[in-house]
Amino acid sequence: MEIEQIKNDPFAAMRIGEFRHLMTGRFLFIMGLRMLGTLVGWWIYELTNEPFAIGLIGLAEVIPAVSLALYAGYVIDISEKKQLLIKCGFFYLSCVLLLLFLSTKFTLAQLSTHWIAFGIYIIIFFTGIIRSFLGPTFSTMVATTVPRNLLQNATTWNQGVWLSASVTGHASVGFFIALIGNTGSLLVITGMVVAGIAFMFLLKPKPALNVAGQKTGFDSVKEGLRFVFETKEVLGALSLDLFAVFFGGAVAMIPVFAKDILAVGPIGFGWLNAAADIGSIIVIIILTFLPLQKKQGKVLLYAVGGFGLCIIIFGFSKIFWLSFAVMVLSGILDGISMIVRGTIVQMKTPDNMRGRVLSVNSMFINSSNELGQFESGIAAKLLGVVPSVIFGGSMTLLVVIITWIKAPSLRKMEY
Repeated sequence: MEIEQIKNDPFAAMRIGEFRHLMTGRFLFIMGLRMLGTLVGWWIYELTNEPFAIGLIGLAEVIPAVSLALYAGYVIDISEKKQLLIKCGFFYLSCVLLLLFLSTKFTLAQLSTHWIAFGIYIIIFFTGIIRSFLGPTFSTMVATTVPRNLLQNATTWNQGVWLSASVTGHASVGFFIALIGNTGSLLVITGMVVAGIAFMFLLKPKPALNVAGQKTGFDSVKEGLRFVFETKEVLGALSLDLFAVFFGGAVAMIPVFAKDILAVGPIGFGWLNAAADIGSIIVIIILTFLPLQKKQGKVLLYAVGGFGLCIIIFGFSKIFWLSFAVMVLSGILDGISMIVRGTIVQMKTPDNMRGRVLSVNSMFINSSNELGQFESGIAAKLLGVVPSVIFGGSMTLLVVIITWIKAPSLRKMEY
């Protein structure tokens, strides 16, 4: 009876003090990170007035994030997790401070907009290196702070915290840009990152587990990859996310839609950026209390298909409220797919392989988001902004149809 009560308690994981510290620190850190990502997109477009320049931000970050992901997973598995998390936090803080310096009146007086933009790209490249270690370490820590019977509940909370931080960061930075400019906004971001690091110090040390009988780094990395490719449910869910987000990256062009098509300024830009995350957090709150019980594979495919349709409607829309509404709906559908994918990965992965497997997961996510941003920039340059978004949504629908036909095990999957 007690086990059943715990299973049905939506707050079960959050009743554990260390998990609360982890989630609070993650909320503050991710909020700062998302504020930074939104601000940099707006800042680069202000400096260059070129949609392709926004796509280059994604490329600058994804190259190191994906290139180092497999090695980062090995390092995470053989490292004490708390200290690694804190080190990554301080490195990221250093990058934020450099961007803060670039935004000052002193720098603007000394450097041309071309060199400032170049400096932003260089710093974003280094944040990509840091993120290859930081994201998987956060995810690995989730399973080490709760018992296994609470892992599904903890995963749902983890996704909810990530999304609530994301929506708060996306929405608030538009207001901050309008009220206190880029430099003031970067000061706020600095404060968020510092506060997030402070909560990391409250966590307990997480020593390394035995990694594959002390295999060499290369052999250990291969083992992590082998596990992902041999676990069809994990591979199918990650592949679907990779291609769907790669082609459906309309969010990358939101600065252009906000400024040139919908003409809503920085505040409207912030709300459009936040719209998808608002939808995601709504559905994750619902799924925390009413978790999916069956046919999760079909639900995943329906959700990604609906996401692609929303992107197509967004591309056609010239009305702010309609654009906002379909982005909220896209977030609801994306939130469902995130919960299903995240639960599969956490529940299927052995403890001594979490760093490597979650780094592969991070590699898929980073490559889909940042390469999707780059793809959106190229498509916008070749096709125009609106046709590129419609094309991306159409390709997402095509990916879902192919996956439905070619991956019956994913379609029939339940957990």
